[in-house]
Amino acid sequence: MKTRYAIVGTGSRASMFTRALTAEHRETCELVALADPNPVRLAVHNARLPAPVPAYPAAEFVKMLDHERVDVAVVTTLDRVHDEYIVAALEHGCDVLTEKPMTIDATRCARILDAVRRTGRQVRVTFNYRYNPLHEAVKRILASGEIGEVGSVHFEWLLDVRHGADYFRRWHRDKADSGGLLVHKAGHHFDLVNWWLDDLPAEVFASGRLFFYGTEGAGHEYAGDQRFALALADDPELKALYLDAAAADGYRRDQDVFGPGINIEDDLSVLVRYARGATMSYHLTAYAPWEGYRIAFNGSRGRLELDVVESDHVAPAAAATVKGFGTPAEQGRVSLRVHPYWAPAREVEVAGRERKGHGGADGRMLAQLLDPQAPDDPLGRAADAVAGARALLVGLAANESIATGRPVRPTDLLNLEEPRAASGGASRL
Repeated sequence: MKTRYAIVGTGSRASMFTRALTAEHRETCELVALADPNPVRLAVHNARLPAPVPAYPAAEFVKMLDHERVDVAVVTTLDRVHDEYIVAALEHGCDVLTEKPMTIDATRCARILDAVRRTGRQVRVTFNYRYNPLHEAVKRILASGEIGEVGSVHFEWLLDVRHGADYFRRWHRDKADSGGLLVHKAGHHFDLVNWWLDDLPAEVFASGRLFFYGTEGAGHEYAGDQRFALALADDPELKALYLDAAAADGYRRDQDVFGPGINIEDDLSVLVRYARGATMSYHLTAYAPWEGYRIAFNGSRGRLELDVVESDHVAPAAAATVKGFGTPAEQGRVSLRVHPYWAPAREVEVAGRERKGHGGADGRMLAQLLDPQAPDDPLGRAADAVAGARALLVGLAANESIATGRPVRPTDLLNLEEPRAASGGASRL
């Protein structure tokens, strides 16, 4: 019998799930319904399916769960309403796949964890970066003990002026909707370090500001520059989902990155001390000339370095798009090296990485989460609600530290306990 899935939230991110459920995994999965506040977006997604499915207003989410006998709800809505749909689905006997972040504050997070405990149902957070072959290789090297006990981690993530600017055009620009970049974007990165170290963040100190974007940002000299404007009409998918749908709910996908209404930061520094003593220094820049990241682990037997350049510059012709990666002019490169004591560095070759889908991680993640016959997962890549909470709490503690100027213990925001299984029936994930 196929597992019955429904998706709530039909923006562009939902496309990854509709394709997987109706194509690659159609033998074991069935997409039975869609829900969204915007009827135009619902119609756009339905038109792309091999056969249309029932479409519900988001306000009728619970009705949809009942009428369509949903087994698993997929949540791809605005971050601030994730908890509403996650809790409702759990309470109606469904398991949940949710986009990250799991939610945007400690109160909502506590609601989700409480619902998991009460219902015994399962939440999986789609931390797709865990499934990138490069990140899996890092996990294996650290677990092998080749560089010994990790003393410190140095992590820098650069969003270029095409990708970074996109967070300041759309709903993410309001912290009340997204929690800011330390919750929405860096939650990926905090989860990776939690997973890599198999450790818990104990104390967080952070600083951040809106440096480049906004009405008074240093980048305001580019106000009116069309390289910073999103040409929705030139992208058929974005035009259908957002430009043509704007009249139904008033949402603008292409707001001015140098206009008013931005209250998130674009330049952020975070220091984290972990429970077993390791520290991490982290920096996120959302206005860089190139896209990529650098990670280094200093251990008692050596050092591990990962350098990833996804695009070495932004090609002018692709500047005002969100799908410009991989243009012929742009180059990428990867290096993963182990530096042992008293020996030359060793370059680690990693197979299976792709240019698209977050390095091939999206497809690998969906294969593991959607296929009931998926092999065992010795790396523990599937992230549950507790993993979602731990990544979230680093970002929330960092936001609190920025606001107060003081270090913050994540446990002061929410004291995590492992949810204990209740009598909720067998999980379908």
